[in-house]
Amino acid sequence: MVVKQGEVWLVSFDPAVGSEIQKTRPALVISPNELNGLRTIILAPMTTKGFEAPFRLPCTFQKKEGQIALDQIKSLDKKRLIHRLGSIHPKTLSSSLSILRTMFTD
Repeated sequence: MVVKQGEVWLVSFDPAVGSEIQKTRPALVISPNELNGLRTIILAPMTTKGFEAPFRLPCTFQKKEGQIALDQIKSLDKKRLIHRLGSIHPKTLSSSLSILRTMFTD
């Protein structure tokens, strides 16, 4: 299975524990392509609900308004991927990666 950074996949996040994001939902692949050949990838879930915060990036995907929940990034086995939904705009990917850099360097 070929997975690329910036793609959006439908992902099964269950079972979840506590405050972890749950259910089957779209998620943005944030891991670099060099890592995506492994059995696990790094994803940021997307949601149409939630709260505004500096680590929640507003976005529009498939005509739905929502957020990329960068506070809920996860490393998951590719077996959780159901199917590819498309890709996000390159500017949205760049903004996502910029927020992650800030989160991990400040």
